Amino acid sequence: MDHSTQIANDIKKEVTQQAASPKDAVAYIVFDTESIPDGELVATVKYPSENLSPDAAIERAQAEAKAKSFSGSDFLPFTFQKPVAICTLTVDKNFMPIGLNCLDTPQYRTSEMVKLFWLGIETYKRANLVSFNGRGFDLPLLELAAYDQGISATSYFASDKRSRYRSPYIDLQDVLSNQGACKLEGGLNLLARRLGLPGKMGITGHDVYPMHKAGKLQEINDYCACDTIDTYFVFLRTKVLMGHVTIEQEKKIFEDAIDWFKTKAEDFPALGKYLANIQRGKPI
Repeated sequence: MDHSTQIANDIKKEVTQQAASPKDAVAYIVFDTESIPDGELVATVKYPSENLSPDAAIERAQAEAKAKSFSGSDFLPFTFQKPVAICTLTVDKNFMPIGLNCLDTPQYRTSEMVKLFWLGIETYKRANLVSFNGRGFDLPLLELAAYDQGISATSYFASDKRSRYRSPYIDLQDVLSNQGACKLEGGLNLLARRLGLPGKMGITGHDVYPMHKAGKLQEINDYCACDTIDTYFVFLRTKVLMGHVTIEQEKKIFEDAIDWFKTKAEDFPALGKYLANIQRGKPI
């Protein structure tokens, strides 16, 4: 068996393991990514004649970005980033979670997690995607990663999942900012905290690159998983806001979901800290 065949078989095996229930049972895929600058790409595109190392190229590009930024951010555009964590939460039509996964655990290889993500999208063709700012960052990031690897995403591009206004894709930032008419200051962290959820627990997206340099891949994926769960609970409250779920229904789903996450704490130790930091009594 050649190496490419072995990789394909490994991916199929992991997707099969992820499928906690039949394909038709998955109504939503809540997801989040974490990324770092791609130093080789930055050096090649931005500084082609300067023979900079990947780290030096990133440092210079970040300094230039910070100098140009009104807010002082040194964050590079998604076009110069690569994913280092992709977490998904599959949810049924009754809004109950049925599968939590950090892709390519425990190796967390960019190429393999990207393959797994797009294979999952092809597997669950009917599922609605749910994210926070995924349309503006996560999905373009993953599209370019698929482009680099020559991965086909046939059903994704054939559907309305890329549309800003149609139901197969739900970007909560779009929904809660009137489709970008206003800036949603505070982002996902603010929305989570307003519901008594943990939100950021000592780590932000700005920390991911130095964490990756330090080899803290598990910690990055733990952070990504907690953001994915925050996104799920914000999605639930948004469904209340839109009139698709009553507040009484949400309370029951919330309680049942917490019980479900408790059963996953052995596989995802970071869940223990997340659950311990939820302020009981909310959602209200």
